[in-house]
Amino acid sequence: MILLPYRRLVLNNSNNFAMGSKYFLHKPSITIHKTIIPVLSSKTHLFQNQRLIFSTFASKPISPIRGTSNLSYRPHRIPPPVSGVVLEDPVEGIAESEHVKALKEKLSQVGIDIGSCGPGQYSGLLCPMCTGGDSNEKSLSLFITQDGHAATWTCFRAKCGWRGGTRAFADVKTAFADMKRIGKVTKKYRQITEESLGLEPLCDVLLSYFSERMISRETLRRNAVMQRRYGDQIVIAFTYRRDGALVSCKYRDITKKFWQEADTLKIFYGLDDIKGASDIIIVEGEMDKLAMEEAGFRNCVSVPDGAPPVVSDKELPPVDKDTKYQYLWNCKEYLEKASRIILATDGDPPGQALAEELARRLGRERCWRVTWPKKSTKDRFKDANEVLMYLGPGALREVIEGAELYPIQGLFNFKDYFTEIDAYYHQTIGYELGVSTGWRSLNQLYNVVPGELTIVTGVPNSGKSEWIDALLCNLNQSVGWKFALCSMENKVRDHARKLLEKHIKKPFFDVRYGESVQRMSAQEFEEGKQWLSDTFFLIRTETEYVSQMLTKIKRFAQHHSCHVWFVAHPRQLHHWVGGPPNLYDISGSAHFINKCDNGIVIHRNRDPSAGPVDQVQVCVRKVRNKVSGTIGDAFLSYDRVTGEFMDLDEHPSKG
Repeated sequence: MILLPYRRLVLNNSNNFAMGSKYFLHKPSITIHKTIIPVLSSKTHLFQNQRLIFSTFASKPISPIRGTSNLSYRPHRIPPPVSGVVLEDPVEGIAESEHVKALKEKLSQVGIDIGSCGPGQYSGLLCPMCTGGDSNEKSLSLFITQDGHAATWTCFRAKCGWRGGTRAFADVKTAFADMKRIGKVTKKYRQITEESLGLEPLCDVLLSYFSERMISRETLRRNAVMQRRYGDQIVIAFTYRRDGALVSCKYRDITKKFWQEADTLKIFYGLDDIKGASDIIIVEGEMDKLAMEEAGFRNCVSVPDGAPPVVSDKELPPVDKDTKYQYLWNCKEYLEKASRIILATDGDPPGQALAEELARRLGRERCWRVTWPKKSTKDRFKDANEVLMYLGPGALREVIEGAELYPIQGLFNFKDYFTEIDAYYHQTIGYELGVSTGWRSLNQLYNVVPGELTIVTGVPNSGKSEWIDALLCNLNQSVGWKFALCSMENKVRDHARKLLEKHIKKPFFDVRYGESVQRMSAQEFEEGKQWLSDTFFLIRTETEYVSQMLTKIKRFAQHHSCHVWFVAHPRQLHHWVGGPPNLYDISGSAHFINKCDNGIVIHRNRDPSAGPVDQVQVCVRKVRNKVSGTIGDAFLSYDRVTGEFMDLDEHPSKG
């Protein structure tokens, strides 16, 4: 039987169970906003003359910060060969041989299935030691030598770190030396200097532009911000340096178009400022890096390539394929020492996507994020430079000092639930303390709380289903709940008869069990049919996977704030002596006992010498939530004619 509110419900798994609630909870639709950033394909947009006009306002709309997916990643520390590089002394001639077969067998013995991994390749696999943690990430980096004679592996999950190596045969002497040699990669980057690029100090017009954006001459000088002339045109030149040496240069024109020197090493802007730092700040643009320095933070770098439109829904690529974020791997020795990384990217969707992509690679456990101040009732400031311009350096410092831990999958703060906790305390949701069953003798033992699962059991013909039907009728009468029913043991017509008798309090027929009580009238029958239609829905399905079924049912109950009753039959009792069974007598008892919030045994006396045979014992054997009840027994009387259950003092005496 399933009890639920006002709408249709479809479940894949069931036995006999019921669920109930006063309403459905609807999921809100989710809209993903995408922002496409144009890519500069040429150098045609340069400053038109030396009389420059710059806008001091944001060049793109300000968007509220949006949440992103919960993912984590630990970066590879062994860089694989990348395309377009020169390998030193590569080994030629790869063939499927006994070495490869033997190596594959040895790897399989330690749990590594190389699958389609080939010689001379780095491959990301599932680590057999940690199985990728909760996120099942492929954190094991496996490398097989070019000749297929040996392999090494390392798991880059912080909590694992499993590493090792093996050879195909003991007499292989050169395999590991080959691995070390092949693993070295050399990419040819252009050697550039300020003179070769034609860089020169900033002119007064550019200094004035930076001044309008609250960037001082001293900050520009310390960060070696320069300019470059193209005839009578001028662009800003942000110099990228490593250990003081110029390794790349990025240009910006009057229309805020960017481009970089080709064939140069991709690194963070301001890289030398985070050397040896335990706390670092990462921003989205060079102007934001300069703004941070004006607020007193020199331990800040900017990404060189801007933000992606959205977070990628694909697995993280191998290091050599991770071209968009190659600057991270090129600067890994600067980042490895950092224990706290504050991601102060732009507040728009691309900026938040960038923060998520960085966190995936840097490790969410050491990342923090900022919330930019409100600019209006709807919008927030976009980035560090906007905050500096409009609110000043003090406000920017407060933003950084107020950074919060980056969300980690499965990790939350109590303040995230204060609204729910407040509603629970003030009892504004409804039924926080549970709904009475309608029988006074059970009020201290068992009350019905939305979102919980109750298991009801008892020996055959003890009245389990009858009691559940009576309970549902009581709840409908007292609080108006509606129900969905799944009962494989009842024909629909018989189940309808039992419910109508309990609701109208008269027998369906006037023969045999009806005794001398007047049968329900045709009018009462028609009104009862309407009540059935308004109150109950039917589900016809079956299942054999108890644990999975109970998990889904309980999740459904919590999501829709409805209560579920599941009637479970006990296994065959070979030595039963007439007493009530217990929850451990249920077939597959471990699943039922562990999953349920409440456990009830219904038992009816069958021996006239032991007491009244119309007396039903309700044994409450498990109550997870002490607010709703406690363990104990209650006794009800059963009226066989109408199917009603009543407190003992309400049952009419038979003369």
